[in-house]
Amino acid sequence: MTAVSSLEAARELLREFPVVDGHNDLPWALREQVRYDLDARDIAAPQGAHLHTDLPRLREGGVGAQYWSVYVRSDLPDAVPATLEQIDCVRQLLARYPGDLAPALTAADMEAARAEGRIASLMGAEGGHSIANSLATLRALYALGVRYMTLTHNDNIAWADSATDEPNVGGLSAFGREVVREMNREGMLVDLSHVAATTMRDALDTTAAPVIFSHSSARAICDHPRNIPDDVLERLPANGGVAMVTFVPKFVLQAAVDWTAEADDNMRAHGFHHLDTTAEAMKVHRAFEERNPRPVATVATVADHLDHMREVAGIDHLGIGGDYDGTAFTPEGLSDVSGYPNLIAELLDRGWSRSDLAKLTWQNAVRVLGAAEDVARDLRTTRAPSNATIESLDG
Repeated sequence: MTAVSSLEAARELLREFPVVDGHNDLPWALREQVRYDLDARDIAAPQGAHLHTDLPRLREGGVGAQYWSVYVRSDLPDAVPATLEQIDCVRQLLARYPGDLAPALTAADMEAARAEGRIASLMGAEGGHSIANSLATLRALYALGVRYMTLTHNDNIAWADSATDEPNVGGLSAFGREVVREMNREGMLVDLSHVAATTMRDALDTTAAPVIFSHSSARAICDHPRNIPDDVLERLPANGGVAMVTFVPKFVLQAAVDWTAEADDNMRAHGFHHLDTTAEAMKVHRAFEERNPRPVATVATVADHLDHMREVAGIDHLGIGGDYDGTAFTPEGLSDVSGYPNLIAELLDRGWSRSDLAKLTWQNAVRVLGAAEDVARDLRTTRAPSNATIESLDG
């Protein structure tokens, strides 16, 4: 299949089985750039100078469903109200663009949006700090529409270890396991991106429902702690979960891992948080890059991860989570949300079948949310809401 014909075939496939993307940080970018002034960042118009994401490029990229991250930084003193502001931002987007964005709470809602030609919009909270050690707050986030929670972000929390922090509780504490059980009861997907491998294993030992990795790649291909070890990928078939490959160069290309460590040190030396993507911070990034050319990941780099993940976990357990607007850099060919057809074309050229790709883009992600709903429906007949506290379980 030639490059032109494979791209055409990719676009045709995405018209029927559009991408469900597991993680997009547009709400945080809107907070940081314009403090939620949607007039200043009207995503109905191209926003390429400021954002990876806008409605024209989502359409061009064949996106049919998006989990909007309602992430807040773990060092914020008031994470819960900040998370509520992020949820409110998503609701404002839904109200402003009803012809393009459809609110979605269930797998059935996702299918209905696809039938209408709208982009199903779901929410995921990125980090257990967003519940402030409160199961009631967890339930409140679910009631407000949050359909997954990443157990940690970059830092440990009191009840779970992060992939990028020093080990503390050794995975999940007793309260952490209760959080997982309560998520199962609610129907909220347990997201294991960002967590330590010990936390991944403890969560898989605890959960009654399939898990997701909303934006993680394969550690065997790129040895970064944010990625998924093979022994965990091997457990996904029994669990029913889905690993959604991310595009972030520092998680998919080994040379970029080493470069990023130096770039992060440079950011901190200039007084910026290493994840800061404001204009001032990006000037510092660009100056560093001029002195130290950045290793460039490509579409093929991401496809290498998917090839490996399919071999280890199986095609029924793969998805896509680009992490757009949550990263300063993107791979060549995947520079923004319009790029998904390039990845599908690459996989077609590697011999992936149409049925394989339909599972990758749409079917697996819809199935896993539906499965979590089924588990919750059963659990609610036997399990009351938990009022446990971290003090009562962890001492």
